[in-house]
Amino acid sequence: MSGMDAGETELKKELDATLRARRELGEEYDSALVESFLEKVDQRIDSTVDRRVRRHLGEQQLVVARGSQRPRPTDSWGERFGFGVVSLVLAIPLSAIGGGVGHLPGLITTWLGIVGVNVAQVLRTQPGLFGRRGSSRDD
Repeated sequence: MSGMDAGETELKKELDATLRARRELGEEYDSALVESFLEKVDQRIDSTVDRRVRRHLGEQQLVVARGSQRPRPTDSWGERFGFGVVSLVLAIPLSAIGGGVGHLPGLITTWLGIVGVNVAQVLRTQPGLFGRRGSSRDD
C-alpha cells in the first residue's frame, strides 16, 4: 500500500503547486493549470489500471496453465477501502477546481464523474450486487 501512499503524496504536492501557481498567475491561467493537474491525475489512473490489467491477465494465464475454470476474485476488502479513500481524497481538490472554474455546473459534473467511477468500481468488483439476469450457469 506504500505505492498508493507515494502516489497520493505526489498528487497532493502537484495540487499544492497548481494552487500556488494559480495564486501567482491569476485566473486567466485557470484552465491550463486545471488541464495540467487533471493530466497528472489521468496518468496516475492509467498506471493503476495498467497494473491491474497486467495482474489480471497474469492470473488468467495461470488459470489456463493450471486448467482451472475461472480465477478467484482478487479484490480484497482493503483494495475496495483504498479505492474509496483515494476517491474521497481526490474528490476534495477536484471539487474545488470544478467549482472554482465551472461554478455549480463544474461542481455537478465533477461529482457525477466521482460517483460514476465509484459505481463502475462496485459493478466490476461485485457483478451480482444488483441481481443477475438470465440463468446462473455458464453458457
